[in-house]
Amino acid sequence: MLYSYLLTRSEFKLEPAPETTSRERKYAYQLYIDLLLLIAELGGYSVKAGATPQEHPLYRLNDRNPLSTSKLAAALASDNEIRDIIMRGTATVDQLDPVVLRLHQAIVGSQIFQEYHRKRKPGLEDEVKLWNVLLRTVIAKEPLLLEALKRNPDFTASSFNRALQWVEDTVASYNDNRASLINARTSLETSLDKAYELYHGLLMLPVAITREEEIRLDDAKHKFLPTAEDLNPNMRFVENAYVKAIAANPDMEAYMKANPLDWESDYYLIKDLLKQVRESDLYAQYMAAPSSSREADCEFWRQVMKHIILPSDVLAETLENQSVFWNDDLGIMSTFVLKTIKQFGSAADGETVKLLPMFKDDEDRRFGPELFMHVVNNRDLYREYIDRFINRDQWESERIALMDIVVLMTAIAEMLHFPSIPLAVTINEYIEIAKGYSSPKSGQFVNGMLYSLSNYLREQGQLHKS
Repeated sequence: MLYSYLLTRSEFKLEPAPETTSRERKYAYQLYIDLLLLIAELGGYSVKAGATPQEHPLYRLNDRNPLSTSKLAAALASDNEIRDIIMRGTATVDQLDPVVLRLHQAIVGSQIFQEYHRKRKPGLEDEVKLWNVLLRTVIAKEPLLLEALKRNPDFTASSFNRALQWVEDTVASYNDNRASLINARTSLETSLDKAYELYHGLLMLPVAITREEEIRLDDAKHKFLPTAEDLNPNMRFVENAYVKAIAANPDMEAYMKANPLDWESDYYLIKDLLKQVRESDLYAQYMAAPSSSREADCEFWRQVMKHIILPSDVLAETLENQSVFWNDDLGIMSTFVLKTIKQFGSAADGETVKLLPMFKDDEDRRFGPELFMHVVNNRDLYREYIDRFINRDQWESERIALMDIVVLMTAIAEMLHFPSIPLAVTINEYIEIAKGYSSPKSGQFVNGMLYSLSNYLREQGQLHKS
């Protein structure tokens, strides 16, 4: 979920590069990009590849830059497309360096900025309005800026106005990612709900398979010429104690009442799984055993689920068609299902087995959303930590798989903000996540990075667990 959010996160609708050979339109586009970078630079952000902090036009302001709180400037500086432009070194914003300090002074001293600065909690719309007004009333009117631009022989009034209009449109398209963030948070909650639904659905699969077997046996009895075996079948499978217990379990009944789900629409899945079970050695041994017990009945289904149903390709395909979340959830939910079936087998006579809760406590309930927001709110800082320890002789920061970056940022968030989770547990967990979700070498890469990052964060006094 976090990967999808960060992959698609975009605060701006950027104008595409022109395909025309028109010099005027090409110049207008170049100026448009330079003006966007200029806004980021006014906020104190570096917009030149490889530049040192001392080379920034506003370096001497240190922490006295009122524009440093601009969300729009920060978003521009971190936007993926803008970063690509910076890394390619195709921008010509350096021609405006002599004007940046003067523009900064004019903006900070303007009436519109003073009114904005006095607001206690300026909102998104306030900042968008601020920059669009500044573009026309301060930036576009600055004599030094116009003088610098006119040194380019391709400069025209129409190209300048076109560039300004594009910038205004891009600024107007800016948002603080609230809508996509809300969607991502909603998807996270949905994924957790769906995982819990999968847990119940898998527990009920034996019930659906057993019902299919009951139908098959009944059809056999009513054949035109039934055999003795058809008329007197071995009923051990359909009378299995686990199937009866899970179907009548109070927790299951309550969940099914609130969240109706069944496998009736997956007739071919159930028929295929029943066939696999009936043809298995597990089934043959179970049906041939001289006697049975509730523990043996539960162990039979635990083994069937573990070795036949859960690894089934047809089950994986069905789950993928039913929910985009379920194939990712199948591994951990399978563990919970096997654990629950074992609990049914070890329960005392008359004891009601409690199904696993969705969360073990309030802290567990908050973990996912809080971890998600820690990464979202600190992604730029975490990325700086990561870039600090990338061996540039072996890796290029911009070419590292985004999934590896997301795994590392999430691990950093867990290390820093969840003191109850041991450091070794975090590192081992995210190494495994990297192996499962990224490239074959990702586990080794994440392992080395987290070792370096944990030592650095501890030296900086930010990490207080061993």
